[in-house]
Order: sequence, then C-alpha cells, then structure tokens
Amino acid sequence: MTKSTEMDSLIRTLSIQLPSPEQRLNLDCKNANQVEIWIKRDDLIHAVISGNKWRKLSNILRIALQSPPAKIISFGGGYSNHIHALAYCCNVLKIPFLAYIRGNYAQNMTPMLTDISRWGAQIEWVNKVTYAKRAEPSYISQLNAQYPNSMIIPEGGSQQAALEGVSSIINELTQPYDLIAAPVASGGTIAGLIHASHNMDTSVLGIAVLKGHDYLYDLVNQFLPAKMKTASDETGASAKWQINSEFHFGGYAKKPAELLAFCNNFQQHNKIELEPIYSGKLFFALSQLIEKNYFPKYTKILALHTGGLQGIRP
Repeated sequence: MTKSTEMDSLIRTLSIQLPSPEQRLNLDCKNANQVEIWIKRDDLIHAVISGNKWRKLSNILRIALQSPPAKIISFGGGYSNHIHALAYCCNVLKIPFLAYIRGNYAQNMTPMLTDISRWGAQIEWVNKVTYAKRAEPSYISQLNAQYPNSMIIPEGGSQQAALEGVSSIINELTQPYDLIAAPVASGGTIAGLIHASHNMDTSVLGIAVLKGHDYLYDLVNQFLPAKMKTASDETGASAKWQINSEFHFGGYAKKPAELLAFCNNFQQHNKIELEPIYSGKLFFALSQLIEKNYFPKYTKILALHTGGLQGIRP
C-alpha cells in the first residue's frame, strides 16, 4: 500500500473526522475588533484522539502498522492526554500498550488511568527520579533490551516522525493567515507547524504552558533543519517563529482562579470547551496580547485548539 492508502485506512479504522473546521472567533476582550481571529477546531477530530494527539500519533501509528511491534511503550502523568489517546488507539488497533506513569495512582486512579486500564493498557508506576531518565539514551536502550521488538514513543508523542502528521494541519487550511498560534509543551506541534509553513507568508507563535524559555526553544529547534531554527533571544519581524513565555502562570498544570474564570467565560461566550493546561493558556494569552495591541491592526490569526480535556476531568 502507498503511504496515502495506509493513512486513509488508519483514519477509517479509528473513525477520525477530517478536516477539522476553521471557525471565526469573537474574543471577549478589548481591541478584539482590531484583528481577525479564527480557531482550527482540532478538538472535533475525535472524542478521545482529539487535537494534536491525533496529529502527532498519526504517522507514527501508520509506520507501526506496517510491521506491528510486540508492544508500544510511552510515558506520561496521571492526566496525560497523550497516554489516553495512545492507549485508545492501541486497543482499537490490537497492539499491546505499556504506559510508564509518573507517580503511583494505584490507590487513587484518575479517570484517565481508569480508561486506559479498561482498554487493556499495562501500567508501570515510576518515581520522579526514574521518570526523569525517560529520554536518556541509556534508559531507552535498557527498555529496548527488556522489551525487544517494541516501539518506544517519547512523552507527549513529540519526535521527528510526528512532524508529518502535524504538517497536515497546514495542508487542510482553506484560507491564508498572517499568524498561527498554538500552545507549546513538548515541542512537536509547533515544530510541525513551523516546518509546514516555512515557505508561506505566515509566522508561528507558540504560547509556553510551562517554565523554561530557552529549554522550550531547544526542544523545538531539535526537530528543525538549520535554516528554520530560531534563537530564544531573536524577536520582532526577523523571527519567523517565536515562543511567548509570559502566560504559563507559574508552570505546567498551574490553574489560578483568573485562568479558570477565563476558561469558563470563553466557553459561555463561544460554546467551545477549554481546559486550563494547554488551550486555556493559549486563548488567555491571545486575549491579553490583543488587548495590549501586540499584533498589527488587521492581523489574521489562526489559533489551534489542540484538544485533550483530561485536565478538567474530576
């Protein structure tokens, strides 16, 4: 089968709804009429495999099905959207799945962990010290030796093979945009957007959802060829892409009252659900930047809703 045929088969098997719609958005903020803002509704792709979870996993799963591995292995926390989506996919595709989970929730299972257990995932609880080794070559070699013929997918699904799936977002667009904005955590989504839009008259803005400005630039740059890399201190019109680190609210998964109130107001105003870990921080940041006239007048912005609502489940 060709690559296209393989992908079409995978999309049908998992009941993925593509393309996701582009929808005009009315932000409830000062100066909202000075820009034109749209939202790419990747949250509507699938009830479980939504947003950038599908985008990053699609090409990886296509490759896996060419010669099914003995097991797929990945890493995440107790509320991981990535682990949730991957476990679901593995269950449908009948590939054994092993999830290395940071912390021990055995006596207090989160809804996400309950779901993946029901879908047949094997769970290994690991402490913070062990979990910190998840990307170290020696640790990966150890896992490969322990689980031969398995496929190891990095935390969050961000790796070189994921960029092709993310790039498909750009191929789906029905109109040009001056700027595309997305949340940044493991780097794969924004790297895919940068790669696919590099030859377009479109810039990319990442909104950091965790602390570590230089660290995030390093994460993204590792996936890009030299001509697309950007230094963390490069700003202004010369930068084809940037990461804004002003709106992480103190770090990953921090959910202050101001952010929660914004998410609730956004949902009431637009009838679109947000969670405060990723998409909530993205749209909060955009509303604040619009209020400060950060964007030139009449800028046409596309905000990517990356889906994944595990962070607001009880």
